[in-house]
Amino acid sequence: MRALVVTAPGNPGSTAVTELPDPRPEPDEVVVRVTSCGLCGTDMHLLGGELPAAAYPLVPGHELTGEIVAVGAAVTGRAVGERVAVDPNMPCGACHYCRIGRGNLCEDYAAIGVTRAGGFAELVAVPERCCYVLPDGLSEAAAGLVEPLSCAVHGLNRLPRRPGEHYLIYGAGTMGLMMAALVRTAGAASVSVVDLNEDRLAFARTFGVDAAATGADQLRRTPGFEVVIDATGAVAAIEDGLGRVRRGGTFLQFGVADPARSASFSPYRVYHHEIDIIGSMAVHNSFQPAIDLLAAGLGGFAVDSLVSDVYGLDGFDEAVARFRAGTGRKIHIAPQKG
Repeated sequence: MRALVVTAPGNPGSTAVTELPDPRPEPDEVVVRVTSCGLCGTDMHLLGGELPAAAYPLVPGHELTGEIVAVGAAVTGRAVGERVAVDPNMPCGACHYCRIGRGNLCEDYAAIGVTRAGGFAELVAVPERCCYVLPDGLSEAAAGLVEPLSCAVHGLNRLPRRPGEHYLIYGAGTMGLMMAALVRTAGAASVSVVDLNEDRLAFARTFGVDAAATGADQLRRTPGFEVVIDATGAVAAIEDGLGRVRRGGTFLQFGVADPARSASFSPYRVYHHEIDIIGSMAVHNSFQPAIDLLAAGLGGFAVDSLVSDVYGLDGFDEAVARFRAGTGRKIHIAPQKG
């Protein structure tokens, strides 16, 4: 099979499409013929060698969907021919956090596309328990959005979700717009987004947000927003966003920030205004709900339009360049594409 392999992260020429042996399933695994795998910020960190858990050489790709083409001897719940989305997270089930029902905080972290071969390949072996059957009629674009939407669903579940509140979201990329769609369906009175990318703002205005601007000062909402969500991980956005939360409001840190950076804020204001600061990490009991939401049309939002580009494996370098330039929206890699 053909696969995208990262051998020496951070070095030019360390990523190449390579011929590898077809995977064979372990007794509790299935082999998936990958039809779509999303490009994500986590993949950028993997390419740069910035994730300590990653094991190289590595086939990255964790937002994958496809068709089961082989099953292991002990597999009973999945069958050849089923179309599935794959939850890449593999909590150990034995550590403190797994035992108290918070597997996304597992102390023995493992994930498809991070610590073992992922979806930027024609075929990949994955545990049966990670596979979720997709409903008939779900488009390929929507199917490829299951994993990122499941992260957004977990983020939504971390919020108080009081109907009639006003939301401000930093970041008009795929994750920010998914959060916008979710909070709208959950009863938000208004949803505003901030982004420095004018093209993304223009698309956001077509996606049903109430206001889109390059800076929160342009939104002129006094005395602020009940809920502010950072979907960028940028320290400047986080610091600005914390200052936009009104009394009694909530700030959600949803974007992945550089672990070496710190943000400044006023502890007194957090105390005096009773501001809740919440974190949301990855997926937690949210994969099937994400599939159900996409199958139901996600409140009428045109989710397929979130996917702007589809590349084959040979177009990976161009896809990465577009991702880093902030051009387009969600980029998918289709390993079967010529």
